Amino acid sequence: MSETAQIDQLKDPSPTSSSSGEAAPSGEGAEAKISARPDPEVPVKKKRRYLSVQYKLRILAEADTCTEQGQIGALLRREGLYSSNLSHWRKQREQGVLQQASRKRGPKSRKNDGEQKRIQELERENAKLREDLKKAETVIEFQKKVSDILGIPGNQDDTSDNGS
Repeated sequence: MSETAQIDQLKDPSPTSSSSGEAAPSGEGAEAKISARPDPEVPVKKKRRYLSVQYKLRILAEADTCTEQGQIGALLRREGLYSSNLSHWRKQREQGVLQQASRKRGPKSRKNDGEQKRIQELERENAKLREDLKKAETVIEFQKKVSDILGIPGNQDDTSDNGS
């Protein structure tokens, strides 16, 4: 192959520029070769993996049996974990969190639905009464201002002497 042919080959590595005289693959074979490549697009968000309590306890037991230098590192590489996972799981094990395997995740179930309904009903009633009180106080304040403007003497209970 001449030097210019090699340069052309480097510039355009497509199969049509081969110097051996072979015909370039065309049709279905070329399309199949192109579609066999993996999709280069990166997924938006990787799915979060869930590690069960049994798995965590098994890994901790394996890590506890490691005695030679580098065994824990090999374990972590094999499982695709970080050393921070081990330290976090050890703390959870000491606190007893990992032993509560039967505990379900999510919001707590409400056993006292009757009590909860009654509490919500009373809270709604309380809010309505507060709103009514606020309206009544506004009306009373307005009546006081009107009586002051018109010069109508109001109720003198606040300033009168009852016992003298």
